[in-house]
Amino acid sequence: MKILVCVSNVPDTTTKITFNSDNTQFNTAGVQFILNPYDEIALARAIELAEGGKGSVTVIHVGEISSEPTIRKALAIGADDAVRINASPRDSYFVSAQIAHYSKDKGFDMILTGRESIDYNGSQVAAMLGEFLDIPSISIIKKLDIDSDKTSIIREIEGGKEHLTVSFPFVASCAEGVAEPKIPNMRGIMSARTKPLEVVEPTEVDQLITFTSYSVPAPRGSVTILSQDETEKLVSLLHTEAKVI
Repeated sequence: MKILVCVSNVPDTTTKITFNSDNTQFNTAGVQFILNPYDEIALARAIELAEGGKGSVTVIHVGEISSEPTIRKALAIGADDAVRINASPRDSYFVSAQIAHYSKDKGFDMILTGRESIDYNGSQVAAMLGEFLDIPSISIIKKLDIDSDKTSIIREIEGGKEHLTVSFPFVASCAEGVAEPKIPNMRGIMSARTKPLEVVEPTEVDQLITFTSYSVPAPRGSVTILSQDETEKLVSLLHTEAKVI
């Protein structure tokens, strides 16, 4: 069984996000980048499925050379090898097209992603991969088990759970509950230095999306504290300032 896991290089959640002077580009100066947490869940489940010689796990990333420490972390966690498509991940369509182009003739039984990246929160790559490769795509799964050549999947839906069975090959995006993220040990960290990391040049893809500008959320306003007996004043403020009544 061959498993491909797509990983993203994202800013740490504690990072202060800023943009350049005309708000058209993310400012990466001083930013700490990490392996996308949802991708860690997908990677952990892939490693569990491949344990005991049952398969191999390859991680793939679309990014420039600065992202290689993140890829090496994925190798330290337990992936067997890695691929870096040497291009800036300009949007989800571009990323999906690059991964699909690389993987289409490699014989992967399943392709796993995280449910979304924590920077753009698009949740688009898994579905696009399924479309590009013409294979089933299941979004935001909560459980994944393999029985022979069939895979049982559970998704949470409005008012309950959806139980699915799918044959290889397929794409699935993983959410919390699929697996517990793994922490690399010293042996894994040392072995990651020598595991194969293939660098592939990108294929040409039409640019369908253009980011015109970025903006940060408006700063929080001041807080007015009222005593419990100021009911009339509260009603007045809700009417004249908050304008909610």
